Amino acid sequence: MRIGVLSDTHDRLPAIRAALERFSQLGLHTLVHPGDIVAPFAAHVLADWPGELYVTFGNNDGERAGLKKVLPQIQDGPLFISRNGKTILVHHFIDWCRAEDVRKADVIITGHTHEFGVHEKDGRLFLNPGECCGWVTGHCTIAVLDLDKRQIEQIEITP
Repeated sequence: MRIGVLSDTHDRLPAIRAALERFSQLGLHTLVHPGDIVAPFAAHVLADWPGELYVTFGNNDGERAGLKKVLPQIQDGPLFISRNGKTILVHHFIDWCRAEDVRKADVIITGHTHEFGVHEKDGRLFLNPGECCGWVTGHCTIAVLDLDKRQIEQIEITP
């Protein structure tokens, strides 16, 4: 099973649309966004995703009531997702993850730093897809997580 991952979209609508288009081209059904959508107008673009969308709040998601109205599934982390016998922990920032929550997960997906990163520790796969918005690094990145192969593909998009 492959899952699309994007984070830190920060209201950059062209980047969000480009990410969703790429995920669609890849035939993905499930997306994970670990926070920092920022405003409800950007959430409307994500809400149009025809598949499953899992979302947590980030530190810049200030208009929470508006975001919740557009994306009723959005929640504070930790968010746990079970797929193909694997448990995925989603939270905006790795430092906000409690050790006991990490121990329950096979894959940990976070954002916040705007830097792409993948590593394994204690048999767990950690993924930060970087920033979809490109505001900080100048690179709009997203990722595809292959749960069965435990592989990550980093994809740079052009808004």
